Amino acid sequence: MILRPRTSLTALAALLAAPSTLALAADPHGDGVEVEQQEDVLYCKERRLGTWFYCERPKEAPRAAAGPAASARSQLAAISANLEELKARAILDPSAENVTAYVRFQREQLDRSSLFADVWQRALWQDPGLDYTLQRPVSTLGKRAWIDQRKTDRDLAMAKLSGRYGVFYFYASSCGACDIFAPILKAVSDRYGLAVLAVSMDGGPTATFPNYVVDAGQYERLGLGTDRQVPALVLFDSVTKQPMPIGYGILSQDEIMDRVFQLTQVQPGSDF
Repeated sequence: MILRPRTSLTALAALLAAPSTLALAADPHGDGVEVEQQEDVLYCKERRLGTWFYCERPKEAPRAAAGPAASARSQLAAISANLEELKARAILDPSAENVTAYVRFQREQLDRSSLFADVWQRALWQDPGLDYTLQRPVSTLGKRAWIDQRKTDRDLAMAKLSGRYGVFYFYASSCGACDIFAPILKAVSDRYGLAVLAVSMDGGPTATFPNYVVDAGQYERLGLGTDRQVPALVLFDSVTKQPMPIGYGILSQDEIMDRVFQLTQVQPGSDF
């Protein structure tokens, strides 16, 4: 019984002598001062009182990992799906709330589309490499100027073709379309000095091209197939020995010249 006060005093002295037992810190939410309990040897090490005496810091809850950001395409798909859902809901249950929600959401998407179209147009104005109308104008004035320049280039090219190219003209004496087409082809030939070899598919003559020959397999060898469609035109390159079918049926003079120009002067894909 005599040892109790001495034991209490000894424990109190140990508490007062322990380093970092008490610390003062500003308390923004309280009265300005708070006492912060630090780790103590007696309570934390020997008695292991744990969290309640600030011997162990409370463990923070693990933060949820942020998911990957949705792609632009998935966001656009979600907008489309939402629009369709609102539309279906407004049709099946045409209440004022449902119709208003659909119209409001649709208007938002129309505004977004208008903004995209406006920025698109401004981008084309500021970058000539993106403006296709510089290659193929769409305005009335620009289109007229483009057509006039194209005809000038075509006529100059056609005037130089006779030294390298010739035309095979396949016809039949019983073909009414051939009687109409032959004078048109003759006019182009006379204008540009383009050599034309008429080939009769049935052995009959033609008044427009009296120096004709009878077909002996030329039609198939020039890549026209086995349908034997007449009238038919094939441009032949005497340098590369390559045939280039121009077309079938009745063609106007402009159509003949345009197609010859395309086949001989314009790279595929560059004119569109």
